[in-house]
Amino acid sequence: MAAQRTQTLVLIGHGMVGHRLLEALAERGALVDPEVPDGPGWRVTVLAEEDVPAYDRVHLSSVFTGTAPDQLGLSTPEFLAGHGIDLRLGDPAEHLDTAARTVTTTSGTVVPYDALVLATGSYPFVPPIPGADATGCFTYRTLYDVDALTSYAERARTGVVVGGGLLGLEAAGALRTLGLTTHVVEFAPRLMPLQVDDGGAAALRATIESMGVAVHTGVGAAEVETDTEGRACLLRLSDGRRLPADVVVFSAGVRPRDRLAREAGLAVGDRGGVAVDERCRTTDPYVYAIGECAQTSDGRVYGLVAPGYRMAEAVADQLAGAGATVFTGADTSTRLKLLGADVASFGDPFADGRDGGPRTTEIVFSDGREGVYKKLLLGPEGQLLGGILVGDAAAYGSLVPHAGRRLPGPPEAFLLPAGAAGAEPPGAGALPDDAVVCSCHNVTKGAVAGAIAEHGLTDIGGVKRCTKAGTGCGGCVNTLQAVLDAAGVRRRKGLCEHFPELSRPELYELVRTEHIRSYTELAERYGSGGAGCTVCKPVVANVLGTLAPELGLGHVLDGEQAALQDSNDLFLANLQKDGTYSVVPRVPGGEITAEQLIALGEVARDHGLYSKITGGQRIDLFGARKEELPAVWRRLIAAGFESGQAYGKSLRTVKSCVGSRFCRFGQGDSVRLAIDLELRYRGLRAPHKIKGGVSGCLRECAEARGKDIGVIATAGGWNLYVCGNGGTDPRHADLLASDLSAAELFALIDRFLMYYVRTGERLERTSAWLERIGGGTGHLREVLIEDSLGICAELEAQMDRHVAAYRDEWRAVLDDPAALARFEPHVAGVEFLEPGRGRAAVLADGTEAALFRDGDGEVYAVGNRDPFSGADVIANGIMGSRDGVPVVASPLHKQEFDLRTGVCLDDPAVSLPVLPVPGPALPARP
Repeated sequence: MAAQRTQTLVLIGHGMVGHRLLEALAERGALVDPEVPDGPGWRVTVLAEEDVPAYDRVHLSSVFTGTAPDQLGLSTPEFLAGHGIDLRLGDPAEHLDTAARTVTTTSGTVVPYDALVLATGSYPFVPPIPGADATGCFTYRTLYDVDALTSYAERARTGVVVGGGLLGLEAAGALRTLGLTTHVVEFAPRLMPLQVDDGGAAALRATIESMGVAVHTGVGAAEVETDTEGRACLLRLSDGRRLPADVVVFSAGVRPRDRLAREAGLAVGDRGGVAVDERCRTTDPYVYAIGECAQTSDGRVYGLVAPGYRMAEAVADQLAGAGATVFTGADTSTRLKLLGADVASFGDPFADGRDGGPRTTEIVFSDGREGVYKKLLLGPEGQLLGGILVGDAAAYGSLVPHAGRRLPGPPEAFLLPAGAAGAEPPGAGALPDDAVVCSCHNVTKGAVAGAIAEHGLTDIGGVKRCTKAGTGCGGCVNTLQAVLDAAGVRRRKGLCEHFPELSRPELYELVRTEHIRSYTELAERYGSGGAGCTVCKPVVANVLGTLAPELGLGHVLDGEQAALQDSNDLFLANLQKDGTYSVVPRVPGGEITAEQLIALGEVARDHGLYSKITGGQRIDLFGARKEELPAVWRRLIAAGFESGQAYGKSLRTVKSCVGSRFCRFGQGDSVRLAIDLELRYRGLRAPHKIKGGVSGCLRECAEARGKDIGVIATAGGWNLYVCGNGGTDPRHADLLASDLSAAELFALIDRFLMYYVRTGERLERTSAWLERIGGGTGHLREVLIEDSLGICAELEAQMDRHVAAYRDEWRAVLDDPAALARFEPHVAGVEFLEPGRGRAAVLADGTEAALFRDGDGEVYAVGNRDPFSGADVIANGIMGSRDGVPVVASPLHKQEFDLRTGVCLDDPAVSLPVLPVPGPALPARP
């Protein structure tokens, strides 16, 4: 059915599956080119019921914890425009005429089609009980539902969710997040009856009840009772009990939205769903149906997104003319986190050998203390039929590809806790090439391995970009890394040529445990030779700065440490493109007095500095020359400021909203907490910069979930989120712990930061660190809350020592004449040069030179002007070696220059002038 000319495709519904169809058509080149409007291809019109484009319903509940709705978006205006897609929001299809091949919308618009795809999804089932339509009763399916529920819950105290399945438990988590006393009512005898067995449900129930959610199973809802104003106030159960219920959320299953098909005379299943064949065609050859509205050729209606994606790809193949993909059924494996509990099931976990089926063997691991239950079901030949994982689903990614096959090792290896004897499951090499490693996008191990070989992929990010594997639920990421490892992709370990076998965490541990107090000592004992470089020197400086209280070291610019610092840390300010610096004083929590504002204005005026309010609620002063910095600092310190350390790989800011001090929605004093956090963790040097945020309520005005440390006030205390970041690769933070007291919060953040400092790689933000270390927030909870490594007290004590040793770095320079001398614009003579550190000097002919002395006393002189930027900054660069050649790196963009010849090693067409080395006495610059 490929479009040999321009044809019209109407897509009814713009949910996740509908949008996947659009992507699949674009990938196959089946859409009309907007630049050639009459060319071959499909011109698509999308009729959407909601007034927003497709969004990620799988993560809908994250909106309750601060995710902005637009961050769930799946579509972009550029994608739609680039493929000529006409998206009509808020004007759903009302009538389908298959004889005329037209669709009429609610606005009365008639849209003709050559082919049509129904992607209308499903609607929530509301049991027909009295009062189900009362004020205070909700369903939970759309962004509109989330918004309505959030607004109404502001004046509610108790909530009941009717339904204990996947969506029901998500809804219960939402009510709890909103601060309501929460109940779950499930008619079946156990929670999640379609996914877990009695043992798994018991472990799940114990975890949920430990979080304060009351669970009622084996009982149904009989009536919603209302007050005199018609608002819900009680839910009467089928056994006669009454539960307080200011809010009732119905999440008792869904039904296919097949009305259009029924009224058009298309065949539907006995229990609903538009009947389709293996190519997802309905009984009309020009109409297809995909996703939750379709009853597929195996007689099932699939309520998961992964099968819907495969249906979309089957239809895309038909429309593109390939026609190779069919849909005859799908893996319903799923992994998710419900109320903090990991839950996963795959294959057929309920096969029991009855009714003539094959004899089965259960392998079960259960730990009631930890709320962990794991079961594998094996067939008569030892093949893996299915499994259930509750409380610890780390093995999910390793098990799913083996479904239907014999396990390559003993089942116990997949079930026992990490570290236990025998808990070593086989690696990716044991997987056959046709094993599906990503069920969301139906990607096989062979496809991943082929992409690695063809494109030279070296990391998970590359695999995601090339194959889409890992971009759905994310449950397969560990397996993808295992495939990379099996392909012989070596994970980069060493920092640089000077420490080729040591990573940053390993260097940190050597310095910490062996009490190494200098770069020289570390290089002599563990380096491979050479003078260091722009990679290892700042890393070691950072580690020494972090461990200074343990090692008895002083200021970061004391002695040899100064020669290790990048330009920003060397001058405690941020280098700008013209060679000047910006100055950022600390403004804890964004709170500032009128007097301090006036002082900042006066400093900016008197020094001619450009002032800018930053995104971190501080004021940045731009344009200061190096020699001006001490004078600027003196005035700022006199006004009550200190270094904001915007120059360092350290804590930057802790942003806050006004919280309960002024905001009518505030549940906590976010300003006070932000100030306390910033003052506690100031000066802590880390693998990369750290940012924090504190929001006084779930409206999240401080954008805390976009920070490395995010705190949000709740009715029960503080929720802690970790490992978020903005920038070019934004990531929302994950919930680490809920309803913490202030003391519990600080103790947990102490542990988190010190664990990150110990184990983070060079320039690795917490978001990337979390993905690399494996196990996600589950691993962090084990280490930082359950103390699985026995280091929690040690991490807290180390933080306490850091806090006790803190000293403002600006003030320390002002109190140290030797440190102040580095801020002079020019050095008085070569005898004042420090080994490994450059200084600017004026030669006899008036030329400005950059002078350097190496560890052997050899002096080099080159021009001070950076040829790439035109700024006079080369003297401020780090001196080191590259393949045995003495080099200096430009502090602006790190190009390295041979100090003997001046040639740029990164661009040999560019060079610095090599100048004569002056004698001891140098003229003063006029």
